[in-house]
Order: sequence, then structure tokens, then C-alpha cells
Amino acid sequence: MPALEFQNLAKDEPVLSLMENPSPVRMLDHIVEGPKAWTRDTVDATHWTVNLSDRAVAEIDAMVDIMRQDPLPTLLWEPGQFELSACREAIAQIKYALTENMGLAVLNGLPLDRLTKDEAIAVYWVLGGLLALPVATKWDGTMLYDVTDTGRRFGYGVRGSWTNVELSYHTDNSFGVALPDYVSLLCFYPALEGGVSRFCSLYTVHNEMLCHHPDLLRRLYAPTYFDRQAEHATDAPKVSWVPSFTYDRQRLKARLSPGLIRRGYQMVGEPMDAELAEALDVLEMILNKPEIGVEFTIQRGQIQYLNNLECGHYRSTFTDHPDPAFKRHMVRMWYREGGRRSYDG
Repeated sequence: MPALEFQNLAKDEPVLSLMENPSPVRMLDHIVEGPKAWTRDTVDATHWTVNLSDRAVAEIDAMVDIMRQDPLPTLLWEPGQFELSACREAIAQIKYALTENMGLAVLNGLPLDRLTKDEAIAVYWVLGGLLALPVATKWDGTMLYDVTDTGRRFGYGVRGSWTNVELSYHTDNSFGVALPDYVSLLCFYPALEGGVSRFCSLYTVHNEMLCHHPDLLRRLYAPTYFDRQAEHATDAPKVSWVPSFTYDRQRLKARLSPGLIRRGYQMVGEPMDAELAEALDVLEMILNKPEIGVEFTIQRGQIQYLNNLECGHYRSTFTDHPDPAFKRHMVRMWYREGGRRSYDG
């Protein structure tokens, strides 16, 4: 990860507290077993691959015919405007994989080569509406977010998704008020070289820390500063105060971004306590174990879905195609199970 630019805050600058419950910390204190706590050696591509059936592809073709004959802005299309029984079956498989299985799914078979880019995005939007509520991916209300190298330097207010730098394991919007439950990427073109993704179960990571470093794990249940990456109103706090792990006796919820925690402390001008610094180092050591996760390189026409609360994801550096028409380009969507569609929910 390259060195990043950041802004120091004034000593009296406000901090956004996202503490949901001021009562004593409730920690997941037992080892989790089963399909959610997977490793590289317990899963393969058959666990995360969902193929569109011929019936589903025919429904997509019919959907696009309607869009061509009676156009609307993309965000006004809804699943109920089309006959999508087979597509619903495919997205139900995706939803099951995200909520009950490993938390990762890849949809194959989108007929991208006979769609315009705008048509493909509209289909992607409608399919996403079958999964959960699509929500804004940026504070300005952006719903469909282009993931491509813009040439800007990775730093304060410039997300890594606009660059070609390595993105260490993280969850999306880890600093945010309302976390997306699921994230997805539609691939128009992969990188010429690199751009490899890795995924890991945060239950597995949690198990490792609980077994070998329980005291350090407990520190990650206490709040820390997170850099908010300038995704907020101009007069809003630039740093949030929130724990990396929470547990409600049923579900583990993770906010994974050691880098944004370190930047948060730099921005407020406070040193991290020694226990937190060690906890982040151990967390990254576990994440960097090859056996902890799986690798996957998304291909043209695939849609990748991820449980953003239970899975971490990583992306390697990449080299783009010399022809700008074929440079790496994804479109990202976020989804929540409830609340408002705005960025802060």
C-alpha cells in the first residue's frame, strides 16, 4: 500500500460517534463453525458460482426490448415492471449464498455483447433490486459508481477504487453511518494484468483472533477513529468513532479497514494506544495468511456479490489495456435490507 496524504484536524474538530449501544461490550466469545467460517481449503468455485439459466437470459432479452421500446432513466426501472421469475430464482441463489453460506457469489451469463453499456447497467440495476434495497454509494447520492483508474493520486478524499493501487483487505464504507449489507460489481472489462481479488470470511479471522489473541480482539470491540474519506457534508466531522466488531448474539458485524483507523488517529493528532496498534498488526498478519482466503479475477459480463458485513475483500495492483476503450471498468452497487436510500441511511 503506498503512502497516503491526509489532513490533520484542529484539536477542537468534532468527531462523529457511531456507538450504537453505550452498555458494556457484548463480544462473540465462542468459535463459529459451519459454512460461514470457511478457508481456502474448504471452498471452491462451485460454492460461489451461479449461472443464469436460458430462461433467465430470455427474460433479460425481453426486459431490454421493453426498455428500448419505452425508455426511462435507469433509476426508474423496477423489477415489478418485468416478468422475471427465472431471474428471481437466480438472485434467490445469490441471496442464500450471501446470507447462509460463504458470503460470496458470482453471477455468470449476462449477455453483455448484445447490450449497450447503458442497457447492461439498467439490467444490472433491475437485478440488484431483486436482492435488496439499492442505496447510495457516495454522500452526493451516486447510486451506480464507476470503479476505474481515473489517474488521480490515492489520498484524502480519493478512494482507492478510482486508482490502480493495491487495496488491502477491507469492507466497504467501514467508517460510515449506515453500512451496506451487500456490495456488487458488474465487470465491463477486467485489467490487462493484475486486478486480482481476494476474499476472506471475517468469522474465520475472528476465530483466529479469539483462539490466539483474545485480549487484542476485545480491543477491536472498543471504538477507534476512522477517516471518513471526505464522504460527508462540508461542515460534518471528518472522523468517526466506532468499533471494528460488534455482535448482537446472532450476527457478527465487521468494519474492516486498519488503514483508515491509522489515518483517523493521524488526522486527530492522537497516538494509538499500544493495545490497538498491536491488535491491528495481528489482524493484518492473519489477513495476509494465504490459506485464509480465496482468489478470483472477475471477467467481462460477470456480476460479483459480497456480504459486506461478514467478508473482507482485497484487490491487487493492475495494469490497464493501452486502448482506453478496454481499460478496467466495473460498476458498483450497494444494498441494505432496510432504511433510507441515502448514503447515511
